Order: sequence, then structure tokens, then C-alpha cells
Amino acid sequence: MTACALLPLVEPASWMLQAALLLAAQSGVGAAVRRLPSARPVTVAAQALVTLLLLTLVFAREHAFAGLIPGPDAVRFFAELLEQGGRDVSRYAIPAPLSDGIRLMLVGGVLVIGLLVDTLAVTFRSAAPAGLPLLALYSVAAGLSDDGVDWLWFLLAAGGYLMLLLAEGRDRLSQWGRVFGGVAPGPGGRPPGPGAPVRTGRRIGVVALGIALVVPLGLPAMSGGLLDAAGAGVGSGGGGGGTISAVNPLVSLRDSLNVDEDRQVMSVRSELADVSGLYLRIVSLDDFDGTTWKPSKRSITTVPDGPFPTPPGLGPGTGRTEAGTTISTADWYAQDWLPMPYPPSGVSIEGNWRYEPVGMTLVGDHGQNTRGLTYEVRSLDVRPTPEQLADAPRPRLAMERDYTELPDSLPAAVSRTAREVTGDADNAYEQAVALQEYFTLNGGFEYDTEVDVGSGSQAIARFLRDKQGFCVHFSFAMASMARSLGIPARVAVGFAPGTPQADGTVAVGLRDAHAWPELYFEGVGWTRFEPTPTRGSTPSYTVPDAADSTVPDPARPSRTAPEEPSAAPSENESCTAERKRLGACASESPQAALATDDDGPKWYALLGWALAGLAVLVLPLSPMLWRTRTRASRLGAHGRSEADAAPYVLALWDELTDTAWDHGVSPDGSLTPRGAAARIVRLGRLDEGAAASVHRVADAVEQVLYAPRPRPAVGLTDDVRRVIAGLRAPVGRWTRLRAVFAPRSAVRVVWAVSAWRSGVRERVVAMRPAWRKPSRQRG
Repeated sequence: MTACALLPLVEPASWMLQAALLLAAQSGVGAAVRRLPSARPVTVAAQALVTLLLLTLVFAREHAFAGLIPGPDAVRFFAELLEQGGRDVSRYAIPAPLSDGIRLMLVGGVLVIGLLVDTLAVTFRSAAPAGLPLLALYSVAAGLSDDGVDWLWFLLAAGGYLMLLLAEGRDRLSQWGRVFGGVAPGPGGRPPGPGAPVRTGRRIGVVALGIALVVPLGLPAMSGGLLDAAGAGVGSGGGGGGTISAVNPLVSLRDSLNVDEDRQVMSVRSELADVSGLYLRIVSLDDFDGTTWKPSKRSITTVPDGPFPTPPGLGPGTGRTEAGTTISTADWYAQDWLPMPYPPSGVSIEGNWRYEPVGMTLVGDHGQNTRGLTYEVRSLDVRPTPEQLADAPRPRLAMERDYTELPDSLPAAVSRTAREVTGDADNAYEQAVALQEYFTLNGGFEYDTEVDVGSGSQAIARFLRDKQGFCVHFSFAMASMARSLGIPARVAVGFAPGTPQADGTVAVGLRDAHAWPELYFEGVGWTRFEPTPTRGSTPSYTVPDAADSTVPDPARPSRTAPEEPSAAPSENESCTAERKRLGACASESPQAALATDDDGPKWYALLGWALAGLAVLVLPLSPMLWRTRTRASRLGAHGRSEADAAPYVLALWDELTDTAWDHGVSPDGSLTPRGAAARIVRLGRLDEGAAASVHRVADAVEQVLYAPRPRPAVGLTDDVRRVIAGLRAPVGRWTRLRAVFAPRSAVRVVWAVSAWRSGVRERVVAMRPAWRKPSRQRG
């Protein structure tokens, strides 16, 4: 039932039937083995073995012995299939196609979770902890799903868990016997309904489930943001309010942009005569924490019906023209932000969209995205002159405060390099141009999509030192350096100008995904700069002599229309035909920079932290686990010969005395078994049946210890179980919980370790050669 939460992630959903059949076989094996007189670990091992055989039969039978037994080839094939699944997860948007790798990850994950739940709830008869693996499975599904109906999957998962707890409660009540008085028959002499505990448990479960579903609706702080894990979208309700959470949009581009092939994302038709500067902006990143840039948490409202407000900072003296652009997105491209030319002056689009006025962006609401849309955007083509930018007054205090903030963790080399590069500049505009030319012309930087630069606190300093990277590195570095100079700056994410086609449209491909810095100048507003070599186009206002020169500078980042328009999407200039044939060309999506993090923890560090976290969880429960395992071993199957009788009876006596110890009756080694039994009966306040069982076990112990030929005893295991139940009955809840989670008898482990160390020390001393010199005394 919990695995149903994974259904929206993949199409088709045929994997669920396969997983259900394999899960039924796994559970059937567990039920069959539990009917045999075997230890609990044997049941778990049998289920794990059958699970491995079933997965081999379904996924790797051609690489296994007899199509069933996995060998080295099958193990390698599983590893390759899992690696393929990981690549497919990063390549495809939700819902992803059901590739073999993804199918193995889904079916195998469900079987592993099923084995854990069956082991905890059925084999070890502890249903409550079984909710942890179920919660892990639901959390993975809820964290990836974007269909907006996760409440249904939560209802199914929670209902299944409550049924598990109810089944365990019924089983335990049946073992206790008739502990309540007779229940009056129903009207007309009909049999009574469920007992009071069962009815109360059902009511508690229904109330708790209702609270879990209803309460979050009344907590505004819990309503998800733009990338809400539950897929509820931005805002709450149907009004005009809401917020955008501060989530890095580069992560949201992962599924649809970070792929190997250059697929066409959009087809664009614009009224502009020159489309070389037609950037499609998705969102701006204005919050820099020293590690990465991300959008701030912003308020959103309904999309304006008429023209959009004037962009912030744009004065009446700056030249501008308005143009219309029609954009059609691919059916597979699912993006929460709407790609638009900046600054937009109006949008005509269908669907649930909201408007963020600070960044002038549109975001999808309640699962709305760009998949297969056609929309029209009216935008301003702002063309400031270099003189206007150079003469721009100082920004407003609020703008300067919000967009020049830098974290203390930023290396000093960033601001020092910025001051060195702009040492000859007289104003903010000249400083910005000097930074752009430093990256594109005279700084010695190389455009490389395969460089491993990282995204930690030292990533920008490392990029300035190694001088290799691509658009994310260039834009992040220039925006940070501009802020260190007191220039308001942010980073924009979107698409660079695409490739003109023969029919007058512009094809925008995945390799056109881009990031660039925007700097603020009072009277002009947010202004685009292009520091990435060989990408995008150089803004005309950053080249003072552009009007007087007709010879292009090959060193500058420029993109001109080809002599003959191409019908194919744009390709990476740094990727040769031979490299494409070998599959060595990397994606240029902005997300690729985030996937390589030199400053982040390595795999072995993550493994160490995971093991440490597991130890933190397991260590407090280790006394309970040891006690549970010891009890199962003592009460489990045993030999039937006379030689096996003595160890079996003594093990039962140890279990009886340890259980009494756990419930407050400490052992007394000076007493005989008969005296110890009388003491347990008295201090444990046992009833007649349990008292008789204690004495029968004590008699069997005396037979083993003192009789020349001990008489075989039967039913001692049931006697010990009856004594355990009798010891639990009169004590309080705290004593019962302590007996389970912190049993006093667990100190025997410490004693055993101490005895082992003493024995090792004695053996070492015995093997040590005599170093004493012979005595020189004479008799």
C-alpha cells in the first residue's frame, strides 16, 4: 500500500504488479519457514535468499547459472543495471519511462522494504518499528512526486500501518486470554461486537489519521513552496497570496536539462529583427550563502490582467522598444518557472500561474508546469547607452543593501581579484565592463564543461585560480566580484539565444541552457552582462566602439546568425564530431556545476556518517536486540537426546531468572534452585499457575544438577513463557518498558567481555617467556 506512492513517478505502472507478485512470494516463504521449528534469523535468511533468486530470475536470468543462481556475471549485470537506473533518474522528468534500470530500483527497493517490514512485524512480532521502513519508502515517493495528490498515498500508507498495529494488538490480546469480563450480547441476542480495546484502538487510529490529514491544511508555515515536495505548488488555497520558497532552481532543472543529447526544448518566434540577444530568462538568483546562489523567498500574487508594472530602476530616459514573442515548449519539458524575455510587459498564457513582482517571473501553481505549452510574451528590448550606464547615480539604499550582501565565508581572494581587475575603472559601469573583459578577453579563462570545480565555499577562488569552467562558474564569480565592489548583482538562469531556422523560428536546445549575471544601474534597472567565453552574445552597451566598428572581434563571446539558417538545434562549439561519436560531450546545463562538489564530503565520508548515524540509532537499542535474540535462542528448538536435555533445561532456567531480574527480582547465587524459585514467586507476585510453572522448571534443574539419570521433562518452554507473562502482569508500565528497552540482565554481556579479556590476559602471561636472570646465589 505504501509503494503506491511511487506510481506517479514512472509510466507505465506495470512494475507494481510485478513487485506485488514477488512480494507475495517473499511473504509466502516467510510464512512457510516460520511454521518450522527454526530460529528467527533462519526465516530472515531464507526470505533474503529467495528475494535474491527472484530478482535474478526476473532481471538477470541470462547471466545466472541455470537462470536462477547468481554468479559474478549476474552481480556485474546488477551493478550495470543500477548504474543505468541512476542515469535514467537524472535524465528524465517525472513521470519517467520505465527503463530496466528504473524497474530494478523500484522492484528491488519495494522487496527490501517488504523484507524489513515482514522481519520486524511478523518474524520478531514487533509491528511498531516496522513503520520506520514504511516511512522511508513514503518519504522517497513524496519527495519526488509532483502530482499534487500525495494525501491519497499518505492515507493508504497510514491505513496499512494502522491495520498492522491492529493485527498485532488482536494477536497479543488472544495470547493474554480472557482478561475482561463478559460482554453483554447485542440486541436480539446477537453476538457482541469487538471488545473495548479493539474499538478504542480503531477510534484512536481514525482520529489520529484525520488529524494528520486536516491539521497541515491550517498551518501556513507547512504549505510547500515552489518546489513543494508534495507537489502542491506555490501558495495556498485559491487566493492571490503565497510565497516562493528559497530553493535552488538549478536542482529543479536537473531532470529536464541534464541529459546527454541536445534535444530541442522550445520553438521561439519573435518580432525582433535581431534575435542574437534574445535570452529567455527563467528565474533570478539573488541569495548568496557562500556556497551557491538561490532565489530568495518572495511573495507571489495573481498574474496582472493588463500590462506589467515598469521594471525596477528603469527610467524614462532609457531607450526601449516593445516586441512580442511566441514560445512553444516540448511535451517532455516540465519546468515550474516560465521562460520569458526580460523584462516582460505582459503574458498571455493558459493554466494556473502566479506572478512574482520582484523578479518579474511567473511560477506554476498546484502542479502547473511548462510541458507542451504555447504562450505569448510582450517584453521590452531595453537599449541603454554606455554613457547612461557610466553616469548612473548611486543605487537606492534598499537595493544596495539587499543585493551587495556577501557571506563571511567568501574567500578574500575574490574581492582582492576584483579590486585588481578594476583598478583603472572610474565608475561602476567601467568596473562591470572590466570584469566582463577579464573573463572573456584578458584573464586567460577557458570554457570547459567537463571541469570539476566544485560548489563549496572555496569554489569561486578555485575557479579564479584554475581559470576553467562554464557558464555557472563565470556568472557566479562575476556576480560575487561585482557585489564585493558595491555593485548590486544577481544571477539569472535560463536559455541563451538559440539557432535561427529556415521557417523564421528560433530553435532552443538543451545545450542553450545558460546562466549569466545581472547588474543593477539606477535609471536602467537590471542589466545583462556576458562573462562566459564562446557563449551567448556580448551586449552592445558593453562595447563603446560597437557603433563605429563593423569587424567582429573573434575573442569576444558573440553569436551571429549563420549564413544559411539551420534546421537543427544549436550545438556546443567545444564539442567536435569525433567527441560526439564517442559520447564524450557533456551537457551544458547549469545543474552540471552542482553535481561536482570538491568541497563536499566524499563517498567514504558519507558512508562513515551513515554508519555513525546507524550506530547512534542501534546502540540505544542494542540491549533490547541482544535480549530478544538471547530469549529466542534459549526458547528455540533443541536436541532430543539425553545429552541435550541438560543444556536445554539450564538455558530455560537462565531465561527465567534473567526475565525475573529484568522485572526487578535480582538473582541470588547463594540459593538453591528450589529456594530461588520460591523467592521469584514471592517477589514477582506470581499467580498459582505461574508459581507452579516456576517450581516445575526448578525441579527439572535440580534433576539435571543432582540426579544420576535425570528424568526427561516436557512442556518446560511453555512453563517459562507462562512465568514471563506472569512477571509482566503485576508491574507498572515503566517497569515493563524498562524490561524491554533497558533489561538489567544485559549486564551479562559486560561480564562476558570482562571474563574473555581476563582469559586472554592469562593466556598471554602463560605464553610469555621467563625474562628473569638466573640467580647467582649459591647453596
